[in-house]
Amino acid sequence: MDPVIIVGAGPVGLTLALALARQEVPSVVLDEGPGKDEPRLARTAVLHEDTAALISRLTGVPVNELGVHWAGWRSMRRKQVMREVDFEEAGDAPLHLAQHVLTGALRAALAEQRLVKLTTESRLDTIEQEPSGVTAHTRGPKGTWWRGSYLVGCDGPRSTVRKLQDIRFPGRTAVERHAVAALRAELPWEDRALLHRMPPWRTSGPSAGEITARPLPDGVWRLDWLLPPGKDLVTPELLVARVRETLAGWTGGSTPPYELLDTGVHTVHHRLARRWRAGRVFVAGDAAHCLGALGTQGLDEGLKDADNLAWKLALAWHHGSHEALLDSYQTERRAVVAGRLRAADQALPLLRGGGGLRSVVPGSARGHDALLTDGHLGRGPLGAPGTYADSPLAPRHLEGEVPVDTLPGSAVADVRVTAEDGSFVRLRERLGRGALLVVLVAPGTGVWERKHWVTAGIMPRLAASVTALPHHAELLVAEEYPGAAPHTVLLVRPDGHLVTALSGVRPADLYSAAETALGGPPAKAEAGAGAGSR
Repeated sequence: MDPVIIVGAGPVGLTLALALARQEVPSVVLDEGPGKDEPRLARTAVLHEDTAALISRLTGVPVNELGVHWAGWRSMRRKQVMREVDFEEAGDAPLHLAQHVLTGALRAALAEQRLVKLTTESRLDTIEQEPSGVTAHTRGPKGTWWRGSYLVGCDGPRSTVRKLQDIRFPGRTAVERHAVAALRAELPWEDRALLHRMPPWRTSGPSAGEITARPLPDGVWRLDWLLPPGKDLVTPELLVARVRETLAGWTGGSTPPYELLDTGVHTVHHRLARRWRAGRVFVAGDAAHCLGALGTQGLDEGLKDADNLAWKLALAWHHGSHEALLDSYQTERRAVVAGRLRAADQALPLLRGGGGLRSVVPGSARGHDALLTDGHLGRGPLGAPGTYADSPLAPRHLEGEVPVDTLPGSAVADVRVTAEDGSFVRLRERLGRGALLVVLVAPGTGVWERKHWVTAGIMPRLAASVTALPHHAELLVAEEYPGAAPHTVLLVRPDGHLVTALSGVRPADLYSAAETALGGPPAKAEAGAGAGSR
């Protein structure tokens, strides 16, 4: 079968290629550029815990070698500390890293992959679809025709793929603008991110705004200043003046020594593609959505797009097209991003307005701070990880379903499990291999070798049920899982989202849930491109 064609060699496209290769699916990555990324310390990304784990899993690089896990978070308004979070106690510390470091790690991993072909200086200009596949043409020094089973546009907000498929991309332009500087300096808080609203040295006017400081490795910080609405030019002189007054304000004296490494202006747009699938063509990342106001992270969502789509394309590639499963990519991911955009658009007038509720509602400043903190830390309506509870892949009305701390459709907790070979691993290490995961919660098993309990109690019956599932599944055993009683059985999708939790061994419920999670029983004749193509 023909490889999957991936248009765009940014973090989302490279992640998708590696995720497919992990599931034995070949791909061709069409890179418009020369195959090298300019180091830009003013261009960074914040990844939440599960997304950072995905990158580490695909690249083989520990996350702490890619960036900095924040030790804590502090919110201030004028001189008052509004909120502090200590991640050593709270856990789930975001990972902050330079985007070129992320891309470099993905490219290095890609170079070791026999199933991925990366071609540079290849600009897409034509897509043709047939029932059996996709043909794409590139121009440039290496211009040629490419044949693929599917094509995924990961080619950014000006996506050629999206335009060639006539997919609308409505939304709002320049929702926010930030002046950005990356610099090396000693700040009063080590490895702790800071959001400072209305700093006392800028007490009035449209530029009073807010400043964000986020640490990077080697004593480097990224500083963002919210700019007033408009298109006023950000000159080098203006930026240096902002740096000097900010550092002086934070250290309580004259400007301390610093080394300015990189600068830029970051403009946030809010857009959402009408369709994420057109037959055998899909869009992902910035080609499908733009977001980023109020601390939310568009790249984190783009990497989740790749993770969601990879296992569905892999099943279709290996076992034949299943339209309901492929359609679920748009249903699940578009709903999550749309919810994030709605929450941001509702909060923007309150947080960026020139007064309004702030002047009349007691405690509104603290409420606004909580909203912004949620966006930056991946919590609440602005930033909490998306769930697929309303997905067509979610089973309904299972008699044996029981509640655990993870809601169905949400990402599972990363507990220690015993693998089929008897080794102890983290649950997230088993994700992304194309298999369903069945996890038995069995306290006490961790002190015995697997051979002593694999044939005892309910294990033989559960193992037989797993073998009978409609798709390959791996049976794992956990000593405990948050909120789960002993003998609870968890069914987990290849991308780490919980399908269901069952009380004990229930072969019929387990089979039904697995079949639904795979898109339902395949139709006898699945013609066309499914609902996503209309």
